[in-house]
Amino acid sequence: MAMNSAAPSSGGGGRRGRRRSQPMAEINVTPMVDVMLVLLIIFMVSAPLLTVGVPLDLPQTQAKSLEQDKTPLQLSVDAQGRIFINDTEVTMEELIPKLTAITDARGGLDERIFMRADKKADYGTVARVMGRLSGAGFKRLALVTEVEQGS
Repeated sequence: MAMNSAAPSSGGGGRRGRRRSQPMAEINVTPMVDVMLVLLIIFMVSAPLLTVGVPLDLPQTQAKSLEQDKTPLQLSVDAQGRIFINDTEVTMEELIPKLTAITDARGGLDERIFMRADKKADYGTVARVMGRLSGAGFKRLALVTEVEQGS
């Protein structure tokens, strides 16, 4: 007898005691905020890795950076003595003809060339590249360094 006296909503009796749940009319923004924060962190971490160029260990100086209005033409010499125009490797013989063709399309011999040389690169190779640039009539050559740390 004691078993039959239980309330109908406590287990055995059908759906009489339950209400149908109404659909929620509010937007839950918590998952969207979570996704946005994750994307923000991913972009903050990956943005410095997107810099294009030949990986070099540049020397450090206390010189100030130059103001620029367009994408610079970069000439790089790595530690093994290989020469690159932007990201394309060239030989010493190909350097001046290819550089002349690029600068003619961009603005002639007045085009500024940023030269990046690894601090472990052979000084003779860097001097030969600079001598060929000077001999070909390129007068606007800027040496790229990093800001000196510690002093």
